[in-house]
Amino acid sequence: MMMAEAQDQGGRHQHHEGQWGWVVVGALFMVSSLVFGLIRSLGVFFVEFVLYFNESAQAVSWITSIGLAMQQLFSPLATALCNMYGTRPIVIVGGFLSGLGLILASQATSLTHLYVTMGLISGIGWAFVFTPTVASVMQYFTRRRSLAMALGFTGVGLSSFAFSPLFQLLLEVYAWRGALLILGGLSLNIMACGALIRPITATKAMDKTLKKSSLLSRLSVYFELPLLLQKPFLTYGAAITFFNAGYFIPYVHLVAHSRHAGFSEYQAAFVISATGVADIVGRVLSGWVSDLGRLRLVHMLSLWTLLLGLFLLALPLGTLGGYVGLLTTSLAQGLCSGAMTPLVFAVVPEIVGMERMLGALGLLQLIESIGGLLGAPLSGWLKDTTGTYSASFAVAGGFLLLGSAVTATLPGFCSCTSPAPLNDAEGAPHNEESKQESCPEKYSLALTPLSEKNHPRSSPLH
Repeated sequence: MMMAEAQDQGGRHQHHEGQWGWVVVGALFMVSSLVFGLIRSLGVFFVEFVLYFNESAQAVSWITSIGLAMQQLFSPLATALCNMYGTRPIVIVGGFLSGLGLILASQATSLTHLYVTMGLISGIGWAFVFTPTVASVMQYFTRRRSLAMALGFTGVGLSSFAFSPLFQLLLEVYAWRGALLILGGLSLNIMACGALIRPITATKAMDKTLKKSSLLSRLSVYFELPLLLQKPFLTYGAAITFFNAGYFIPYVHLVAHSRHAGFSEYQAAFVISATGVADIVGRVLSGWVSDLGRLRLVHMLSLWTLLLGLFLLALPLGTLGGYVGLLTTSLAQGLCSGAMTPLVFAVVPEIVGMERMLGALGLLQLIESIGGLLGAPLSGWLKDTTGTYSASFAVAGGFLLLGSAVTATLPGFCSCTSPAPLNDAEGAPHNEESKQESCPEKYSLALTPLSEKNHPRSSPLH
């Protein structure tokens, strides 16, 4: 396939899946590695910070939680700025902030300093980077969107495999200050990834009237605030908030849990690495199966999150079988964790439509930040209270199970037909063309951007 990019008489960009789309997938691969792959592997620094600053596990857990919360809290601002100025400059600025925060963190003299640098500054940078890049990939693909997302997100798994032992080595050679300085320089490569993103969508059709609108009306459009009045959107936001509360807990505490169980530093680091490999397999498997169209994406998401919750509950029991038992349960958890991640994003167009997907992703990141902010500190508090990490993993599994149950309450969840995206007011379909006509074998129609349905010439080449 070739990437063709043109404009019709209305000025709307047309595109096909092809060459440059895969370049953007490569950019997402690097971005996901240097954002969430890094966040997952920061657990290696956890023990060092506890010992160096003589602080509790709960207090140190706030470093990751603040960074994750900032990434999500500032995502609506990032998507609004992308709507106004384009994706490329916003991602480049985000890459600079991501590296700057880690570089400044290398000079920290207190946990508060780490909260501001690794948490606030890098977290805002991650917000400006991650969601806009994800949205760019989703705009480039229609038929193979789930597979493209899965391949882009394999960067998280590969970096989890490589970063954990790498960070442990850097700690031993350069101590934690030198290690953070190196990670800051590595994160600056995100700026190059941002430069690779070519905008392919014209401004929204409603933008033609924005110059005549009030400031509040323009802000409402750019931030997609009317979505907050839609019950399906809010329901899905609640579900991923629960997902988020439990999802990162094993990556924050699994290394410390392994050390607490009596395994060596490198054995503990290898657990994260092996989990990263399983994560890659889960992502690719999930993307491939999704694009077969046999099951609705929301059904697959609910299934994988259910399994992930059960395996998180089983993590404390894994150590009963020694290192092999811990490794086995960690691999199962990593497989399910990787499989659910691309689906969390791929389900969004089914709920809001492609034209509003960018703003929807930003708002969803804002909503789920509550879970990211509270999940890790809660698990740290449970460890300080109980003396082990068993309760932490049990709570993490409970959050995932609860999120899976909330997902099942989405309108039309029990149907084999995907409901059409809703409009701002009455909740009626945008148009008849966006409705599905049959069961899962035609599910791909639900993920076709509205702009492409209205302009048949922009459909992908066979």
